[in-house]
This record gives sequence, structure tokens and C-alpha cells, in this order.
Amino acid sequence: MVSVFVVGTSEYLIAGLLPQVAADLGVTLSAAGHTVTAYALGVVVGGPLVTVATVRLPRKGLALGLLVLFAAGNGICAVAGSYGLLIAGRVVASLSHAAFLTLALMLTVRAVAPERVGTAIAVVGSGFSAATLLGVPVGVLVGDGAGWRAPFAGLAVLALAAVPLLAVVLPREPAPDTSVGAELRTMLRRPVPVVIATTAVGLAATSTVFTYLAPALSQITGFAPAAVSALLLVYGVGGLAGGLVAGRLADRSLPATVRGTFAGLAAVLALFPLALGSPVAAVAVVLVFGLLTSATTPVLQSLLLRHAGGAPTLAVSVNVCAFNVGIAAGSALGGGLVAADGLRWLGLAAAALGLAALAVSYAAVPAARRQVSVAGG
Repeated sequence: MVSVFVVGTSEYLIAGLLPQVAADLGVTLSAAGHTVTAYALGVVVGGPLVTVATVRLPRKGLALGLLVLFAAGNGICAVAGSYGLLIAGRVVASLSHAAFLTLALMLTVRAVAPERVGTAIAVVGSGFSAATLLGVPVGVLVGDGAGWRAPFAGLAVLALAAVPLLAVVLPREPAPDTSVGAELRTMLRRPVPVVIATTAVGLAATSTVFTYLAPALSQITGFAPAAVSALLLVYGVGGLAGGLVAGRLADRSLPATVRGTFAGLAAVLALFPLALGSPVAAVAVVLVFGLLTSATTPVLQSLLLRHAGGAPTLAVSVNVCAFNVGIAAGSALGGGLVAADGLRWLGLAAAALGLAALAVSYAAVPAARRQVSVAGG
């Protein structure tokens, strides 16, 4: 969880530092924004390639090596004196992202009883919620005071500090008894791509609203900047709680939790346009939105592991990439609607995507009468 917190902070931090980066490196704000795109592309393209290339390596050593690679990428960002070097550092860091998160999930799942898989995934995933709640705001604050490079130096140090911690606590495991062919066959097994599609569509739904949540709260509801910051904190608290609760519920009934999460998400998103007209309603909806958004991670990863059988590594890695694809697609959709003066109505478009994710999930969630046989492989 600590390592995931560091990785998550690095991914999201740069968005809060773009004005400083643009001014210091002499590029436009739009060009500075490409540092976000470069990281996302590194995750989506490089993640599966790194996973396939390392599928037969011992897990513990690979996890430590990927964390060192991540530290190196952030170290490059910390000393970047040019725009090109900053982009290179972001790409280097991103190459470890999907593969490391996949390993974090797989090693944690193997360390717990089968009936605790959902909870274990939620605890690891809570590192991302903590990054949003604490890591990014603190990093931006440090960047404001000490320059935008300082937070990246801090992340490199934290990543290196996590290496000996993981070296102590991770069990030593031999290389997996699998092959690239087995991993690719798992990817083609029908429920697996359906789960991945559910992930991409579901995250597109949440990202459509979240990307423009702050402008909506300030321009439509009328919250002051300080109040908007407080509401983002409310969102983060809801996210931290939601992931942990959903993990426990997934351990009890995965089908009901998957469907309940996306049905609830679609309903809350549909209420957004109305809730923005009332400060009290806006606070309530933001809290529930954060709770349900973070609930998607443990339920979708648990569902994927249920279907992936004995060769799940590549499938989990691609599913991590699907999160980033969904986030990028939702942000693009939201941007188009905002450009068409549709800021208030983002929730309706997002709700339609949430319903689409719910519909797709029905093809991935085993029927109750088949649940035992599917869970058994």
C-alpha cells in the first residue's frame, strides 16, 4: 500500500504543477500537459510489454527492480533541465507502473486466504486513494515552496526507501510456472476481455465528471476556492472508505457488489446536474461519488482474478492499463462537453457510461448458480 501510494502520487502530482513546469521550461501550458499524456501512454503501451518480457522472472526481485526503475524515472524528472528530459523521466517512471501494480496485487492476493481477496485488493488499492487525499496536495504544496522538481526528488527518495521495506516483508517466490502463450490465451478467454471493457467504460464514466469537478463546484454551485479544496478532501475520504467497504462486500458476494457499484454510480452521476444547484446536495453527492468511484477498483480486479485462472499476470496488467484508457477517454469526453457549454450536464453523459458499464458487467459476472464452479477455476 505504501509503495502504491508513492506510485499514485507520482502519476497525479504533475497535473498540479503544470503552470510552474511551463513557466520554468519555457513551454506552453498545453505542452506541459503532454507530460501527463506521456505517462499515460507509457503505462498503456509499456505496461503489457514489460509484463510479458518479465513473466518468467522471480516475483520478489522483479518487484524490487521495478520500484528502483520508478525511482530512477522520478530522479530524472527532479534534475530535468529541459522539456525533453522531463518527458523522458515521465516515460521511464511509467514503464514500471502497470507491471509494479500488477505484482503488488498478485503478491498480496497470494498472501491471503481466498475469502479475503477482495479486502486485500482494496487495502493495496487504498494507496491510490491516499495519494489523492494526501500525497498530491502535499506534493503541490512542496512544489509551490521549493520548486516543481522538489516533489519528484522526494518521490524518488520514498521509492528507494520502500525497496528495503519490501525486501524484508515480501516472501521469496520462484518464477511463475507459466508462459507468454498461456498468458495470451487467458487474455482471449471470453470473460477476461469483457471485464477489461467494463473497467474502461466504468472509469470513463467517473473521469468525465471528476476531471471537471472543481470547475463545476466553483462556477455552478458557487463554492469559493478554499471550499472546493475541502470538497476534494471529502471526495478523497469517501474514496478511501469506499474501496475498503467494497473489498469486504466483494468477499461476501462479488456479483451483487459489481452490479450494485455500477448501478449506484450511474444513479449518483445522474443526480449531479441537480445537486450542483444546492451546496448541501453537492457535498452529499461528492461524498457518495468518491465512495463509489473507489469501489470499482477492488470489485473489478477481484472479478478479473476470478476469471483469469492460473495465468492472470498479463490480464491484470492490461486491466490496470484499462483504468488509464478509461480515465483518458472520460477526460476527453468531458472536455468536449465543457467546450460546448455543457459543464453542468457532464453527469448525464457520465451516467449513460455508468449504465453501459453495468450492462457490460452482466456478461462478465457469473450467474449465481455458476458462481461456485467459476470461482473454482
